[in-house]
Amino acid sequence: MEHWHRMGGEVRKFVNPATFPVAVRFLTEASGIPPSARRPLRDMKVRMAPCQGAAMARRYGWTVAFGKEDAGCAIAANTHGWERIADEEGAIRFMTHMNYASDANAAREALAAFRGLEFGEDLVVVYSPLEWTRVEPHVILFYVNPAQLMRLIHGGTYHSGKPIESNFSGRAASCTEGVIGAYLDQALKVVVPGNGDRVWGGCQDHEMVMAVPAAGLAKLVEGLEKTHAQGIRYPIPTYMRYSPEVALSLPLSDIFGPGDLSGIGKKK
Repeated sequence: MEHWHRMGGEVRKFVNPATFPVAVRFLTEASGIPPSARRPLRDMKVRMAPCQGAAMARRYGWTVAFGKEDAGCAIAANTHGWERIADEEGAIRFMTHMNYASDANAAREALAAFRGLEFGEDLVVVYSPLEWTRVEPHVILFYVNPAQLMRLIHGGTYHSGKPIESNFSGRAASCTEGVIGAYLDQALKVVVPGNGDRVWGGCQDHEMVMAVPAAGLAKLVEGLEKTHAQGIRYPIPTYMRYSPEVALSLPLSDIFGPGDLSGIGKKK
């Protein structure tokens, strides 16, 4: 795991996210779950949304494993393959009744847009803080502010030069548009956190998400390092070498007292 721990440290050095980057691993056998991992239903006596698992990993530093019995989010259960939507018409009626969609056609389009895994009902998803991850990740989640996201984009596009392509629905965002999208496409995904991310996963108003396939993390870190070396950094190095212009109704000497103030406020 040393490689992943080191990668986590490198991202912290260049981007310094406020919470731990999250390593996400898909398992098809429960025997692969780390012994120290917490299970929502077994250990916390509740079913949860996967975004809560990511939140506990990034905020508490816990390793959390989700299986079918732990899932308390219908959309995530569908997209992860734990429990597919059997009655599409019922789901459409629900979405239109809740005003998630204007009519049946819009609801049908929204349902069709969800990406899905095909591991089967035995799938277990493990969330672990990258800097001491207990699992080899398939995908890494970064929760960052917009300026930090900019730097991750710089790093992620350093080698290809191609812009990142993402989809934004405000639904099933970090778990499906992020983790599942990055895994299926093996491509970086920028995520606007959804309502579930915010209500249940505790995602804050200023936070954005990037999902990175594990195979692309080393190149992203190299891109961060190379751009950092040329002065493109976080925290953003704001330009300061100028004289500010301040409109004052009183002479500066009346405010600051006697002294040589000839250079204050003048253009160079």
